[in-house]
Amino acid sequence: MRAVVAERGQVTIPKALRERLGITPKMVLDFREENGRLVVEKVAQADPVGQAVGCLQFDRPTDEVLGDLRGEA
Repeated sequence: MRAVVAERGQVTIPKALRERLGITPKMVLDFREENGRLVVEKVAQADPVGQAVGCLQFDRPTDEVLGDLRGEA
């Protein structure tokens, strides 16, 4: 498969390759050169929920914090 580099340096990845490799819109790709070849790899997307787990630090038990948030005495 071939693609032409546009004036602004853009290249369209052929649809068959996008579908086969699971490349979707807004997916981040990493470009690098290896031995004179252009190598492209999909960047693993970070799980937003996994990133948030453990980000809050409290100096008291979770049950106490939740009770305060619920207005429990």
